[in-house]
Amino acid sequence: MRYLGLDFGTKTIGIAISDRTNLISSSYKLIEYKDNDYSNAVNELINIVNDNNITCIVLGLPKNMNNTLGNRAEETIKFKEFIQSKLNVEIILEDERLTTREAHKTLIEANMSRKKRKKNVDKVAASFILQNYLDRLNRKGN
Repeated sequence: MRYLGLDFGTKTIGIAISDRTNLISSSYKLIEYKDNDYSNAVNELINIVNDNNITCIVLGLPKNMNNTLGNRAEETIKFKEFIQSKLNVEIILEDERLTTREAHKTLIEANMSRKKRKKNVDKVAASFILQNYLDRLNRKGN
């Protein structure tokens, strides 16, 4: 059993993957898509799921700071339903508040240029989303 973490953006999907022990999340890939056309992105996700024996996807849910759901969260839920119609894996929504900020902070601390940060921030945010889930999962198991 392995997990895939997704940070669903307006033009890209950041992807992270768990190690085989489900203790560590690592940035994996960035998928670009256009104008709510998820078909190609989901086809690529299907390949990643099949190639890596993924049994569960952890999709970041962008809640507002007051815990309400805005337009982006609603779009994420629609994306989840679209993925679910194409893949036979469990999809879990994970609160992703502040993960993009933390990803930027981490990349700045690594002295990454602004241009490179822009290309990597969604992958790193996906890694934070998945790592938060794995940490909680492993605490429950102990």
